[in-house]
Amino acid sequence: MRETVEAMLHTRLSARKGGVVDRRSGNSSPLMEELAHNQQTLRELEGKLLPRPSRPVVIAVANQKGGVGKTTTAVNVAAALALGGLRVAVIDSDPQGNASTALGIPHTQGTRSTYEVLLGESSLREAFRPCPDIPGLVVCPATIDLAGAEVELVDEPERATFLREAVDELLVSPDRPDIVLIDCPPSLGLLTLNAFVASDGLLIPVQAEYYALEGLSFLWRTVERIRDELNPGLQQLMIVVTMIDGRTRLSAEVASEVREHFPEQVLNATVPRSVRVSEAPSYAQTVLTYEPRGTGSVAYRLVAHEMANRLAAADSAIEPDLESTDG
Repeated sequence: MRETVEAMLHTRLSARKGGVVDRRSGNSSPLMEELAHNQQTLRELEGKLLPRPSRPVVIAVANQKGGVGKTTTAVNVAAALALGGLRVAVIDSDPQGNASTALGIPHTQGTRSTYEVLLGESSLREAFRPCPDIPGLVVCPATIDLAGAEVELVDEPERATFLREAVDELLVSPDRPDIVLIDCPPSLGLLTLNAFVASDGLLIPVQAEYYALEGLSFLWRTVERIRDELNPGLQQLMIVVTMIDGRTRLSAEVASEVREHFPEQVLNATVPRSVRVSEAPSYAQTVLTYEPRGTGSVAYRLVAHEMANRLAAADSAIEPDLESTDG
């Protein structure tokens, strides 16, 4: 009788949860299927080198809306690119310094940082610090001093180009990185403007919720103005949908709507909600070192692979045009 009751409860629980492991029948649960998928994806990705762009590429990671996973995306994509064999530099341009924290870089007041770079008191190479957990990844940290930079630079005539000058100097050095990621603050102020002017493109994290499109449209108009007035080279625009909750219809609807409005820019790879992704920075790590085989780690590896392939494809599309123009 007891075995019969247990079997009935097991059946009901399986139906409610969409399938739980039945040890007697060997059926798998959604959790086990997800773990198996993660393992298979990691086997395909591990040891695979990412394509190296023919020239250094600078990408600003930006969204003026807070809480969309911007810094989380910046540090985890940077880690995944470096683990894929690329030389990667992160410029932390957010006074909160969260990217510096996640990558294990000290950023107490007085540390040589993005603030000194903007004021012309330091080069990026002098400010870079190696990430302790990930070879090939260096970071220019941000300190609280950066919060005053917008006020100090507001009267400077060329205030929008200070970071571009520092980046241009970096990219002609013999040990230049393959990809530079700039983590922007959650605003469209002078720090973000400097990042946009210094960049070849944007990676825009968009949270899977209904306010996402409104903020994205405003950001898009800002990008178009910067292209017209300050940086026509701001061409590589990529959108990654973050914080997807597979249990809700809302996430799927928002992701579908973003793809409908921006079909060419949205990456196929998406980032699900994950407790481990949120926990990792408290241990001064990215999720790729904190939980290498977890769902969040797999998601950011896929984002990095797709991003690297897009950048390489853009390079190959440009080169024939240059050759035909020269001829």
